[in-house]
Amino acid sequence: MSLSVAVAGASGYAGGEVLRLLSAHPDFSVTTVTAFQNAGQLLGAVQPHLRSLAHLELQPTDAATLAGHDVVFLALPHGKSGDVTKDLPADTLVVDCGADHRLTDPSAWETFYGGEFFGAWDYGLPELLLASGGTQRESLRGSRRIAVPGCNVTAITLALAPGIRAGVIEPSDLVAVLAVGPSGAGKTLRTDLLASELLGSAHAYQVGGIHRHTPEIIQNLTTAGGVGVSVSFTPVLVPMSRGILATSTARLVPGTTATQVRDAWEQAYADEPFVHLLPAGQFPRTADTVGANTALIGLAIDEAAGRVVVVSAIDNLVKGTAGAAIQSANIALGLPETTGLTVDGVAP
Repeated sequence: MSLSVAVAGASGYAGGEVLRLLSAHPDFSVTTVTAFQNAGQLLGAVQPHLRSLAHLELQPTDAATLAGHDVVFLALPHGKSGDVTKDLPADTLVVDCGADHRLTDPSAWETFYGGEFFGAWDYGLPELLLASGGTQRESLRGSRRIAVPGCNVTAITLALAPGIRAGVIEPSDLVAVLAVGPSGAGKTLRTDLLASELLGSAHAYQVGGIHRHTPEIIQNLTTAGGVGVSVSFTPVLVPMSRGILATSTARLVPGTTATQVRDAWEQAYADEPFVHLLPAGQFPRTADTVGANTALIGLAIDEAAGRVVVVSAIDNLVKGTAGAAIQSANIALGLPETTGLTVDGVAP
């Protein structure tokens, strides 16, 4: 099988990571790359590490350019992909790495994003646990419109959903603090993303429940069976180019044993190729996920506080974005889910 692929937003970090993974995918052939300001340049001029695709010229980002491909990956700022995708053929597989089609609630979109609400697509987190049993991957089989989760959302959802579905943690008192690399903010020129501001420092941002990923986290944990889900989520920008280390805590349901807690996570992820629960007493490092589509999870119980502590690590550009996009596309097309993806990170 050789499927023609277009990647919109190819000059950004997310678009570049999609292309890096696609370059080694045996069933996808990248024929078109697009951009906005960088249209007209060769891809190699803006993504010099992508040597195998450097010869491609960046085309304008519009429906006419993207139409005619078997698969279209979008790595565009929020509010941009919705305008493009509504004019693409219904039989084209479109995978959106942006926010435009993630939320099911129009009021949540209005509160956290604003502008036109483009409607929800099939949600591209295959491992998302469903309250009724099974996982989200069943909804992805044969899909032609997929919305990839936010990277922070992925780290928190995978950390807490097993406890929610198993009924061993309270859904109304969830707290997560994330150490986040600045590549998640894209290539936008901002003072707080300059090396001179980041190196040797760490600072929290979008504090107090205002981060745009908040309603998506609530949406996912409700899907997993949570009732009255409430999450306090604080991201902290740290000086590493990529990666997320999320420390998520939740109050234990009274009477829950340590064995029941660990069983919930073990059973949830026992057969997952990309989500790995570490042995008791071990906790992940972001360095171990760089370049890989893995989510690593460590689990502990704070008996004095009556809380479970879950530490999850992902590469925000792979499992948090591009890897999830390709994993979901594989499922939609009936390909082996792991095709073109690796569980092995890059070290040192």
